[in-house]
Amino acid sequence: MPGLKSLRARHGSVHDDVALDPALIRLSMVVILGAMMSILDTTIVNVAIETLSHDFKSPLNTIQWVSTGYLLALSMVIPLSGWVVERFGAKRMWILSLVIFLAGSILSGAAWSASSLIVFRVIQGIGGGMILPIGQSIMAQAAGPQRIGRVMSVLGVPMLLAPILGPVIGGLIVTNVSWRWIFYVNVPIGLLAIFLATRVLPSARSDLKPKLDALGFVLLSPGLALIVYGLSQLGSSGSTTSIAVPLVLGAVLVVAFVGHAGRKRSGRAAMRRPAPLIDVHLFKDRGFLAAALTSFGFGAALFGALILLPLYYQVDRGESALVAGLLMAPQGIGAALVMPTAGRLSDRLGPGRVVPFGLIVVVLGTLAYTTVGAHTSYVFLGFALFVRGIGFGFTMMPAVAAAYHTLDRTQVPRATATVNILQRVGGSVGTALLAVILERQISSRFAGAANSITTGAGSFSSTMRSDVAGPLATAFGHTFWWAAGMAVIAFIPSVFLSRRSATEIAAAAVAAAAAAPATAPPTATPEMQPAAAAPSGQDDDASSTRRHRQPRTRRAGQAAPPRDT
Repeated sequence: MPGLKSLRARHGSVHDDVALDPALIRLSMVVILGAMMSILDTTIVNVAIETLSHDFKSPLNTIQWVSTGYLLALSMVIPLSGWVVERFGAKRMWILSLVIFLAGSILSGAAWSASSLIVFRVIQGIGGGMILPIGQSIMAQAAGPQRIGRVMSVLGVPMLLAPILGPVIGGLIVTNVSWRWIFYVNVPIGLLAIFLATRVLPSARSDLKPKLDALGFVLLSPGLALIVYGLSQLGSSGSTTSIAVPLVLGAVLVVAFVGHAGRKRSGRAAMRRPAPLIDVHLFKDRGFLAAALTSFGFGAALFGALILLPLYYQVDRGESALVAGLLMAPQGIGAALVMPTAGRLSDRLGPGRVVPFGLIVVVLGTLAYTTVGAHTSYVFLGFALFVRGIGFGFTMMPAVAAAYHTLDRTQVPRATATVNILQRVGGSVGTALLAVILERQISSRFAGAANSITTGAGSFSSTMRSDVAGPLATAFGHTFWWAAGMAVIAFIPSVFLSRRSATEIAAAAVAAAAAAPATAPPTATPEMQPAAAAPSGQDDDASSTRRHRQPRTRRAGQAAPPRDT
């Protein structure tokens, strides 16, 4: 039937979801290898900030740009990921992203000053920002809707483990070797990822050669970077000007982009103008909108709490960065254990039945931390983190997978960029808000001395620590109520996620494609003409479109022998 083969080419057979084939598993492992490096570098440097400040003889407000510059570069290039996949191909751009990331890593390890390190970290972030979204796009297109839940759950393991392992690995390297090896450690892993990518990643090329939406890029990328920067200043007690100005300018630029991307285009103008970097019309799909909002709320709940947990162990309990990282390991273990099961359940039952359950578990695990005291058992807190990790395992990637359920292959790259942007901004919002709330909670108990309490906790005597530990724990406990509230907010859109299994969606799509030619002839649109056009010119375009249209009209009007197309 007309359209049936094309539908199967986009989504696969209805019954091909029995298991993940070896080729798809190999593809997933390669993508995970690259994604792990990119995500790990968002936190691995944090434990070396003090060492870098000492070695380069630079103030902390300068050295903190080693982390901030990387995050801003990530935010600026994510919107480009969808376009570069369509324009140059996913395999080529994923490998190029790895090369740029490795170049930035080598240069960062060889840095001779704070300024050079900041510049090289920006280069590293340019490559790292596209590794994850392009990898997600590759896996989503390879898996199809029938297996998307399981495949995305596999990719979710490094996304949850890397932020937790970062401080642990960074602490070990800084303590036993040199801070330079925080960057050099990426080299052998990156070279292996590039080698495997050349052999494993599919080489299919897109026939589309879209133009870059230059105006959209000028509006969206700086807008996102300004918002992320403003939120980072909010979380670090920046001045009112340093917070308000970038936030307002960023918001204005993003709103301007939405207006630019949302304009209707028709006729020849639609064919001449480049497609927007982010397809805002995707939000008209209720399922995609629910998935996007859930990912935003999830990002806030996950990354916001990641600033509270190590601070509690270090500031209130006096643990080192290494020990604090190890105490957070139960969350990653819980997530890793259930993610494969969560992926299978998402494919079988629909993400709308899996994600809300996961968020409820996240709330329960977080509530345990609202009762923390100066001497709360580490066993109890570890079990609570394990439960919280289980909840995240049932939430993180099934929510992302839900965004792809009703999309064609051609929509996946830009949808991936959209979801990654929302998750990244959500994480920045959560981190900034919880940092400010914690600061105010501490200030209300120590007469405005929040900064001296948090920065000087490591040098407290045992007597002084016993005096401040109780009020500090109460401040952390009250802040964790807000962290639990973020998970509750993420729960609201999750109840609107699709409850159809991936097999049901694929079957409905195949049936619709099979029935469509028999009910109504296709209508020529500007979008159809390039697909039917011969490469000779407009006259050939029109005649080719007519030739393709006539057989369908005959079949719609009279009986004809069945024909396999």
